[in-house]
Amino acid sequence: MSDSLDRPYAPADIETACYQRWEELSIFPPRGDGAPYCIMLPPPNVTGTLHMGHAFQDTLMDILIRRARMQGKRTLWQPGTDHAGIATQMLVERRLEAEGQKRHELGRSSFLTKVWQWKEESGGKISQQMRRLGASCDWSRERFTLDEGLSHAVTEVFVRLHEDGLIYRGKRLVNWDPVLQTAVSDLEVLSTEEAGHLWHIRYALSDGSSSLVVATTRPETLLGDVAVAVHPEDERYQGLIGKTLRLPLTGREIPIIADDYVEKDFGSGCVKITPAHDFNDYQVGQRHHLPLLNIFTPDAHIRDDIEVVSGAINDTQIPAELRGLDRYAARKRLIALLEAQGSLVRTEDHRLMIPRGDRSQAVIEPYLTDQWYVRVAPLAEKATQVVRAGKIRFLPENWTRTYYDWMERIEDWCISRQLWWGHQIPAWYGPDGKIFVARSDEEAHRAAAAHYGMPVSLERDPDVLDTWFSSALWPFTTLGWPDETPELQTFYPTSVLVTGFDIIFFWVARMIMMGLHFTGEVPFREVYVHGLILDGEGQKMSKSKGNVLDPIDLIDGIEAEALVSKRTQGLMQPQMAEKIAKATRKDFPTGIPAYGTDALRFSFASVATQGRDLRFDLKRVEGNRNFCNKIWNATRFALMQVPDDAELSGERQLLPPERWIIGRLQEAEANVNEAIDQYRFADAAQAIYHFFWDDYCDWYIELSKTVLRPDSGFSAVEIRGSRHTLLAVLEAALRLAHPFLPFLSETLWQRVAPRLGKAGDSIALAPYPIADPSRCDAEADADLAWLMGFVGALRSIRGEMDIAPNRTLPVLLQGGSRADRERLSHLLPWLQQLARCDEPTWLAPEQDAPPAALQLLGDLQILVPLAGLIDVEAERQRLAKEEARLRAEQEKVTARLGQASFRERAPAEVVAREEARVEELRSALEELAKQRTRLAEIA
Repeated sequence: MSDSLDRPYAPADIETACYQRWEELSIFPPRGDGAPYCIMLPPPNVTGTLHMGHAFQDTLMDILIRRARMQGKRTLWQPGTDHAGIATQMLVERRLEAEGQKRHELGRSSFLTKVWQWKEESGGKISQQMRRLGASCDWSRERFTLDEGLSHAVTEVFVRLHEDGLIYRGKRLVNWDPVLQTAVSDLEVLSTEEAGHLWHIRYALSDGSSSLVVATTRPETLLGDVAVAVHPEDERYQGLIGKTLRLPLTGREIPIIADDYVEKDFGSGCVKITPAHDFNDYQVGQRHHLPLLNIFTPDAHIRDDIEVVSGAINDTQIPAELRGLDRYAARKRLIALLEAQGSLVRTEDHRLMIPRGDRSQAVIEPYLTDQWYVRVAPLAEKATQVVRAGKIRFLPENWTRTYYDWMERIEDWCISRQLWWGHQIPAWYGPDGKIFVARSDEEAHRAAAAHYGMPVSLERDPDVLDTWFSSALWPFTTLGWPDETPELQTFYPTSVLVTGFDIIFFWVARMIMMGLHFTGEVPFREVYVHGLILDGEGQKMSKSKGNVLDPIDLIDGIEAEALVSKRTQGLMQPQMAEKIAKATRKDFPTGIPAYGTDALRFSFASVATQGRDLRFDLKRVEGNRNFCNKIWNATRFALMQVPDDAELSGERQLLPPERWIIGRLQEAEANVNEAIDQYRFADAAQAIYHFFWDDYCDWYIELSKTVLRPDSGFSAVEIRGSRHTLLAVLEAALRLAHPFLPFLSETLWQRVAPRLGKAGDSIALAPYPIADPSRCDAEADADLAWLMGFVGALRSIRGEMDIAPNRTLPVLLQGGSRADRERLSHLLPWLQQLARCDEPTWLAPEQDAPPAALQLLGDLQILVPLAGLIDVEAERQRLAKEEARLRAEQEKVTARLGQASFRERAPAEVVAREEARVEELRSALEELAKQRTRLAEIA
């Protein structure tokens, strides 16, 4: 690489080449014989693209991996993708439908061939986007949850769990998506508040003596009612418990039962019980041994006759007018029938939570089906014990309580899905329905032949396993289990899991349970739980809100109309699309500029506090783009100060600024390492930012100019010390920042390191800085604190009195200590360079000072005589004009705060902001008064 940095900072010019070089040099696979360090990438959906949540999480993992690699550890960041059963099947089905084909017409085998074709052509997009983000995964080990090795492991796990009595098949209530016609997990159900109705229906007692009124939001489920429940202590209904009611429309008799589930003070205190179509009702039904009646077909239409799943009833008739109707058409018709019968008491508007499938957007039905389950209680007990014993640590620790709460309330896990894409359940059914769980078709047939005494025909279960099932095995199956591979022996248990709080139960807990059961070890030592990325206003990013940001757009930039098109694509409501388009054009009139990967990564790290909600503002990315540019320009300056033929290895003498910046570097190294150890990424980023921007760029570079300017008068060994420090501190700081700013640090390090004799293949393999407290210099720190205070005092006077930056200031000193005189003596060259002042003159203690601006540095009085420096009359007019402006604003804000209506209606934070502004204006006016006094003294 060329040593020249003659071009402005342009991320697009360096990032792709950097990453290609890392891959060509095989930087990312494990190397060396250091302690193992392993992170499992939470496998993103193979259908997915990189979104802000992925980019944020991947950045944090990459920071950990890159630092561990530089620390000499054998690092493995295991990547891979999830087959995403529902999402992938839906995507391919839609493509087929666009071509005039349907899944069932193709048949299972041909359809799966189509899915695999899509996967090979388009399924690797997110892996390529992760490379753009700088993710240093070992791509040579990339896995897919349906690859041959993982499929074999999934089958082995299923069979062993079945042999251990932990997997069974049973008919239970599940979340059912009537469009996809499959069971779905709770995580795939999104509940939102929507407008609905509450229908009050009269149920007459069988003896005709009276009636009860029951309110329901789902009147169509009335056909499956098996009881009406009241609270056992509700005095209104004590005499009715045990009697029967006649179900409206059908006349079927159902009992009145007593159960604590009923809230006696809510509504009429009467609740219809439909165990086959409501999760709470199911529990009531189990307690009272009530029949289970199914009234729906798999696509949520009314059946021709009631299906009696368990128990017995006398009448399975469904009114002819309702048979075959969609559930909502049936609802409408049923309400009309109730009204005609006189059983509908009233209808009320009512807002309620509606569960919808996150893929199909269909309203989810609780539905009774035959499914496969994992008996999780025994697994959960062990998984809870290892956390209590400290073998797994959650960070932040408050998530431990959430984990315990979930594990204590855990229920058996439904692991089957009615799909074609996925791991087909390894179970076969004999002619009489007997189940044979086996590792292969051949093994199943051998077991069946032994059971029946002859070969028989078997039918394989058509269902597939829940995607979360294979994901639960990810930490050990990706390392080669069930074989005892070197990777499994080396990297399991893994070091840390980085994940969001929303999948602690669905993924984290299940990995712990499965890892313990099949390896005897925990799958990871620590779980770092991060918050969710929100927009700058604290809102969740969503397509419907039009506030979604694409991390690749932030890296590469995007024009305004392209951004509008992306944000409105696929929106079904024209009014919403128009609203989002208008807001996007307002917020991004010229689009989004290209910020580059490093600025985006650093922004992610800087918001990664240990909180639940993390606000992400584009102004932060812009600021960090400027930060990267500042490092680039600082490096250009440093390289220009050290000619190619400069000898840096000879004798060197370190002056106070050099000793100071070396000590500041040690402090930064200690702070960054401590913060990363504790997963305080924001604190680590802040320490890097502060060191580069404040210590190195704003102070040390300026200090070094005093020594390195031509004819500075400093000796050769002092100049060599300054040059060496300028580069050596920069080189170490680039290594410190590398996990956060990989592309920028690599590019600059390749130019800086050779000047110091430290050339190498990559900064990614250079040692990560470790603080050396012995290199901190308390004397130099005190000297520089004094110098900065002196410079700051003169800059304050210059600013307050509006003195031009290029005017050299005369300075008088009075008071102070012997240490002040000594520091002035040996720090004078830097003081004059940074403060642009003459050599200060000391006044005797009793000597009267001329009219001057005054600042204090401890006991030292720093005076700048103003005569001749400023135009007194012009300055007086400027101050008067500024005072008038401030007083006008003060009166306006004070009047607003004096209005009772303002204080009553305005948000508390607005009132507080206005009160703070009054105080700011008061202080500003006081300062103007001081400046007027100084002018009067001059005049």
